[in-house]
Amino acid sequence: MSLTADDKKTDAAAVSDSASPDVGSSVSASPAAPAENLTAPSPVTTTTAPKPAAPKAPGIGDKVRGGDFEFTVRSVKCGIARVGSEFLNTKAQGAFCRVSVTVKNVTKKAHSFHADGSISAQDGSGRKYEVDGEAGIYGNDDGQGFLDEINPGNSVTANVYFDVPKGTKLKMITLDAGLFTLAEDAVVAL
Repeated sequence: MSLTADDKKTDAAAVSDSASPDVGSSVSASPAAPAENLTAPSPVTTTTAPKPAAPKAPGIGDKVRGGDFEFTVRSVKCGIARVGSEFLNTKAQGAFCRVSVTVKNVTKKAHSFHADGSISAQDGSGRKYEVDGEAGIYGNDDGQGFLDEINPGNSVTANVYFDVPKGTKLKMITLDAGLFTLAEDAVVAL
């Protein structure tokens, strides 16, 4: 018997038909699926994204904007009994907390700055303290911080004093943006 090219195709088809399972079986005659499709899908786990951290409140050394001025609290020292010289001074009812602050005019015209009424402090119990103006007079050699006219781009550094009960630690300084502005007050955490 001679085989032609057509006969080989027929014989090969007959061999593959006899090797394949019955037509009624559940196995498909289509090419085998890749092994990764045959595995069970892994369960989907959902997690809640971590909440973004609250922005850190400005602290000592940070510049904060309050109205026409940019404020920087330089340092804080509490427990001071007396401010001034040997002959010209004032004593605290409790103890003074000295806050060194730099105030810069960030507008295009001159503005007056007065620490009394512009700066306040708060302790951990929520008690609010106002500036002691007399201590500020004795505690600043050049009188800066009290009725300063600050030109655009210029700044002054002043010591501001708060008379607080002995042992009090200040937690926050608020720099008032002013009555005639819609700007928010600047708050510095200590």
